[in-house]
Amino acid sequence: MNYVIVTPVRDEQDFIQHTLDSVVAQTIRPIRWVILDDGSVDDTAQIVQKYADKYPWISLVGLLDRGYRKPGEGVAKVFLAGLERAGNDYDFIVKLDGDLSFAPDYFERLFQQFDKSPRLGIAGGGCYSLRGGRWVLERVPDDHVRGASKVYRRQCFEDIGGVESVNGWDTIDELKAQMAGWRTRSFNELQVRHHRSTFSALGSFQGWKKPGQFAYFLGYHPVYMLARCVRHMKEPPIGLRGVAMFWGYLQSWLEKAPVYGEEEVVAYLRRKQLMRLFRVPQRWLD
Repeated sequence: MNYVIVTPVRDEQDFIQHTLDSVVAQTIRPIRWVILDDGSVDDTAQIVQKYADKYPWISLVGLLDRGYRKPGEGVAKVFLAGLERAGNDYDFIVKLDGDLSFAPDYFERLFQQFDKSPRLGIAGGGCYSLRGGRWVLERVPDDHVRGASKVYRRQCFEDIGGVESVNGWDTIDELKAQMAGWRTRSFNELQVRHHRSTFSALGSFQGWKKPGQFAYFLGYHPVYMLARCVRHMKEPPIGLRGVAMFWGYLQSWLEKAPVYGEEEVVAYLRRKQLMRLFRVPQRWLD
């Protein structure tokens, strides 16, 4: 399986070695790995360069510092910039964060899943965060693949027109893939350890607000969004995560923030959410 990896990084000196060692140890290595340093002010670039000097299939690209971390839209733009440098001789595209670790056979086992299912278009492992000394699964619907580690079959990637440089890009790509007849799937038995919890680099409250802001942009159904906030209130610290998420959504509504413009995709998303909420079988949507 020929695959390329694109990794946007910014100030990951405490975590990037986990990812570098994990990829180097893979039983099936990528033909190319483009790591884009998105304006780091720590030693991230120096750490990556040591590996790039040793392994010719690893390349480091330095980008201008915008002065701050920009999740969502910013990550998508950097990912696309890296893909332009990844050549054209691949069957699979991997978007990989720089704060992960995983087993040496991680990609081999993922490609086995692609081989079993020709209509599997996007896949990844389950993301696990360290909580109370234990690695705990960050639960998402089975057909959602976390943006931290996504593998795209090339034909699927081309069918959906690639990823969009917008917030929520890692949900929009899956919706478009499903609408085009592709399957998307997280395989939670393939553990991806997320050494920096999602959005935590922004600070706790700001990080917990982000999913609410992204949900407003994507056009989440209000009933589903409320149920999601209630569910997150049960997570520690009790109440705060759900409140922050709801405030992010409400603040975007009050400010009349921009929303995603493809009505067909939003309508499909809302149908899926209501069916999930009321436990309607997925086949009824298909």
